[in-house]
Amino acid sequence: MHKSDRIRLISLGLIRDGERIFLSQGYDPIKKTDFYRALGGGVEFGETSLIALQREFQEEIQAELTNIQHLGCLENIFTFNGQPGHEIIQLYQCDFVDPKFYQLEKLVFKEGKREKVALWVDINHFQSGKLRLVPEQFFDYL
Repeated sequence: MHKSDRIRLISLGLIRDGERIFLSQGYDPIKKTDFYRALGGGVEFGETSLIALQREFQEEIQAELTNIQHLGCLENIFTFNGQPGHEIIQLYQCDFVDPKFYQLEKLVFKEGKREKVALWVDINHFQSGKLRLVPEQFFDYL
């Protein structure tokens, strides 16, 4: 079984501040397009999606979360970098404990060996089609 043949369980945190949401910026080199996604990551065996969410935010950006509420479960079938992907997403709404995160313009962090950027983005940029939010079902929760 190839890694791409697996369905991946991930946990993502939707953090909203007025008309902006905190997102990670991604780039697909094959499609040559930017996209944005909520922060979070894979759920490990024996770990709940809630614990995974808290761990991922701690590991990636050293942030503690509060007011965590489960919003729903999404299924995302996609192609990234020419490879098929399939994710089951446990989506949570949450807030940062530390108010400094609301003041950030952008934050550079490491995801494995890759350097990524997280930033606040105005929701209107996604509604107008100027920027791309993935997965599209995210709009149901904004």
